[in-house]
Amino acid sequence: MFRDKIEIEVIAGRGGDGAVSFFREKYIPKGGPDGGDGGRGGDVYLRASDQVGSLAKISRRRYKAPSGGHGEGGGRAGRAGEDLWIEVPLGTRVYDAETGEIIADLVEAGQSVRVARGGEGGRGNAAFATPTRQSPRFAEAGLPGERRRLVLELLSLADVGLVGYPNAGKSSLLAAMTRAQPKVADYPFTTLVPNLGVLLSEDGLRRLTMADIPGIIEGAHEGRGLGLDFLRHIARTRLLLYTLDATEAPAEVLETLQREVEAYDPDLRRRPALVALNKVDLLEAPEVDRLVDDLARFGLPVLPISAKTGAGLDELSETLFALLEKAPKIRPVTPKRRERVQAGLRVRQVETGVFEVESPEIEQAVSRIRGDLLEAMEYLQTRFKRLGLEAALKRAGVRAGDTVRVAGLEFEYVPDL
Repeated sequence: MFRDKIEIEVIAGRGGDGAVSFFREKYIPKGGPDGGDGGRGGDVYLRASDQVGSLAKISRRRYKAPSGGHGEGGGRAGRAGEDLWIEVPLGTRVYDAETGEIIADLVEAGQSVRVARGGEGGRGNAAFATPTRQSPRFAEAGLPGERRRLVLELLSLADVGLVGYPNAGKSSLLAAMTRAQPKVADYPFTTLVPNLGVLLSEDGLRRLTMADIPGIIEGAHEGRGLGLDFLRHIARTRLLLYTLDATEAPAEVLETLQREVEAYDPDLRRRPALVALNKVDLLEAPEVDRLVDDLARFGLPVLPISAKTGAGLDELSETLFALLEKAPKIRPVTPKRRERVQAGLRVRQVETGVFEVESPEIEQAVSRIRGDLLEAMEYLQTRFKRLGLEAALKRAGVRAGDTVRVAGLEFEYVPDL
């Protein structure tokens, strides 16, 4: 089944915990700390592949990378979690489901993007040893991996997009000009998914890709018919080929098609385009000439053709190659650089002589301690000072002897002298 838009959740691996361990060997009863660090958690990546044709290949809706291994004694670090790679089709655009921001636009085979960062591993107790703290009985826990919800949207990569009403003969035209084998039937909405074909020039030195987009109807940009399910697929095409049924009021149809295309994306109306007036084998020559003259007022090249008999297809092919030589290439969207926002530190008085500290960084530093928390207090106080807690307490008017609550702990405030 073809799918061109899905939502998935990605979870990077958790970092492994650092170890609390001491060197022990015969005749050396009081060896130093030798707890190893935990390994980092695995990252999650998306990678574009020309072997994947639809987002339906992404069978799961939740992807989780392996966690890092825990540290061990003897200074042995935990193994890093393996990165998780998810293969997506060429032309996949990736959005953050919560903010709507574009994360990546994957248009080339092998192009990749990291969508979730693995948590860092915790440090073992050997990392906390100092000349004054020679036997630390605490270590650090690993951090959780990043968790995100993503929207994946597939936009077909093609040089030429065939745009027209249902039953205008787009699929037949694609089949006649390329080796594609789209489903063709004598009823509307035969085409339910985009079909791609490759057109080669007579000398075999030039090639272009054509996409048969499911038929447009009036009100498509508002979701009528197949709506946005197909309009998104013309977004990347360099050239629009309006395919009209010569027997079904082609001028009125072209006016509607251009209106729908412009309503979806005004830039598409300014994209190079031409008109293929199809099924001319069903009309007399004078009537065909009249229709071509009528369509000329739209300012686009008009070529009468018949996908059924092959009439005009050679001229159409050469015209497409000529127009594409001058048509600008469609550049992928460049996502904005993601900035990491550090949460602030806030001190508020809850009652006389009692102050509470709110700071995600400080709370995280405390929650990561594994082992003897009291023994870790010297390290934590040094960390708090680096994070600006001392200055924040002074600004809030905390005095000596006041109670300070931070990350579930209570301290009696003793200012630095």
